[in-house]
Amino acid sequence: MSRIGKLPIAIPDGVTVEVKDNVITVKGAKATLSQDFSKNVTVEVKDNHVYVTRNDDTTDSNAKQGLYRQLINNMIVGVKDGFTKSLTVQGVGYKIAKQGNKLVMNLGLSHPVEFVEEPGITIETPDNNTILVKGANKEQVGAVAAKIKDLRRVEPYHGYGIRYTNEKIILKPGKSAGKKK
Repeated sequence: MSRIGKLPIAIPDGVTVEVKDNVITVKGAKATLSQDFSKNVTVEVKDNHVYVTRNDDTTDSNAKQGLYRQLINNMIVGVKDGFTKSLTVQGVGYKIAKQGNKLVMNLGLSHPVEFVEEPGITIETPDNNTILVKGANKEQVGAVAAKIKDLRRVEPYHGYGIRYTNEKIILKPGKSAGKKK
């Protein structure tokens, strides 16, 4: 049995949840998100809570119950509070700036790299080395952060590149010139 899927989801004030024809729509102050769900599960809104139940006892239904429960929970949290991913840019001469809806980055290349904001996502730069990706859809926030991170991967000797703020990088040892055993 799915331990996650059995848990009810509380609907906070200011958030409305509507289920119609295998599509759940969540409306809040930040956005409106919708998700269609499998016929293996049933989604009900009762007593200011959302309940996800499975229709049979197959392994697939069990997995989908937990999946859709967590997706609905992420939608509710997203429209109420939103999600944020923080990236750090590290390197000699590496800097970032926000110009309109573009993120302009100097990443040690011969040209500046521009990244345009996607709809539903806002990018902020509190300082020259930090990027904040914000939005209501958790999947989209993570995907945009990963795209930005892929523009300049962290190199293993000095640690130059773009990384998640809480990411640990293990650096390779360089040459030990002149060192005798």
